[in-house]
Amino acid sequence: MHGLSTELEDVSEVEYRQLRLERVVLAGVWSEGSSEDAENSLRELAALAETAGSQVLAGVVQRRLRPDPGTWLGKGKAEELKEIVVAEGADTVIANGELAPSQRRALEDVVKVKVIDRTALILDIFAQHAKSKEGKAQVELAQMQYLLPRLRGWGESMSRQAGGQAAGGQGMGSRGPGETKIELDRRRINTRMAKLRREIAEMKTTRDTKRSGRRNNNVPSVAIAGYTNAGKSSILNRLTNAGVLVQNQLFATLDPTVRRAETPDGRGYTLADTVGFVRDLPHQLVEAFRSTLEEVADADLLLHVVDGSHPDPESQISAVREVLADVDASDVKEVIVINKADIAAPDVIDRLMRHEKHCIAVSARTGEGLPELLQLIADELPRPDVRVELLLPYERGDLLSRVHADGDVLGVEHRPEGTHVHAKVTKELAGELEPYLTSSVA
Repeated sequence: MHGLSTELEDVSEVEYRQLRLERVVLAGVWSEGSSEDAENSLRELAALAETAGSQVLAGVVQRRLRPDPGTWLGKGKAEELKEIVVAEGADTVIANGELAPSQRRALEDVVKVKVIDRTALILDIFAQHAKSKEGKAQVELAQMQYLLPRLRGWGESMSRQAGGQAAGGQGMGSRGPGETKIELDRRRINTRMAKLRREIAEMKTTRDTKRSGRRNNNVPSVAIAGYTNAGKSSILNRLTNAGVLVQNQLFATLDPTVRRAETPDGRGYTLADTVGFVRDLPHQLVEAFRSTLEEVADADLLLHVVDGSHPDPESQISAVREVLADVDASDVKEVIVINKADIAAPDVIDRLMRHEKHCIAVSARTGEGLPELLQLIADELPRPDVRVELLLPYERGDLLSRVHADGDVLGVEHRPEGTHVHAKVTKELAGELEPYLTSSVA
């Protein structure tokens, strides 16, 4: 069978399934902010829908203080939406918010086509783009968490128990089998979620081991975070020649990439690309990707990439910071990197430069500002801070190499008894060099 129909006549027993999003109409409830904010939000939903592979035909926004508890949109607007769906020949409505199961069913009853919400759409995109074993497990866990409270079925396999005179007047012995199928589905999902959590915990151990290895070797770390499609992967490629996939598409890369780079003065550090963020990122995804996002929390420096050409870059910055606060990464030293400076309006760049304390404008496409960004990284990374004077025997060339690689060498003199070195090193390296110290000053 080629795909699954999204029309209500063809429904499966499990509510969440692969969606064939082809011809869609968008619907939004505007309850706060300006009309421009509402338009930008719907425009972003359209970009998400197109990323999922659908064709956006029309959009409807209703101004309300709060969504209708029954049909999410008001009844009149829901009827108007139905007319648009019929006129456009749409097969799906995408709501720009998270709907309660009852709201979605009620809206489906009115518009007579499949209704999905923004959360389901983002989960679907993540499922399409996850490539690594860890990424797939994280996305599947998020899907299961979303699915569990939304299980629903039709027909006799979901018949409720009844007994006594209530059983169609037929008395005892005529009870239905009860909701056995839905309970079975719930048990299966809970079992699968437990298995996925174990797998992700095991992968997290591997990631933590690699991270602690880099920390033990005193390799500083820089994390790149930002709104989806802001150009994080492009900047990573520019800084490290990493060869990471770059597409003008939301959530094109989900799997984190860690690459080695060097400062202009030759100090090594790691550069980690993370999953892109989006406004109201489903909390299921934040939880599922927590182990990945911990790369940011453990970093020495955060490059927060912002799309300077976006109509409202400030809202993107706020959305990213909300997620970073959720994963305890809000204390990391942050530099705002305004990307796409070649096409951004100069007044937008000026405004961001004034409002953000640490800020730099670059263009990953043209290379503008990248040398300055590399120098800024070098200036902000922690430097060795223990001043030492050493006399290293000539047979300990390995230690001399370490001092050059991991420290700041201030002076070298070759003497008959060995190499006299004046340098700044880390506390850990100073401990290893202790037998050869002539003096040290912290």
